[in-house]
Amino acid sequence: MARFGHGVRSKTRKKLTKDYKKQGITKYLRKFKIGEKVAIKIDPSSQNFPHPRYHGLIGEVINTRGRSYVIKVKAGGTYKTIISTPEHIKKL
Repeated sequence: MARFGHGVRSKTRKKLTKDYKKQGITKYLRKFKIGEKVAIKIDPSSQNFPHPRYHGLIGEVINTRGRSYVIKVKAGGTYKTIISTPEHIKKL
């Protein structure tokens, strides 16, 4: 019997699906300020997304790295820093 893979998109059939009506380019051009509250919402149509376990968590923008943002998120009782591009972040 074959063993299943452990790739980036494994076990995310429902989590990483996209409605066919939600398309556009404006999500790539969004800007966030430091200290702003954001939610991590993974866009499956683009690569370089955070790990799917952080999908839906709320955090705070603490820094920028080029076009990406550094987000501080509380996960599992500790604070994690996640680096993500603007298409995977939603303003609250």
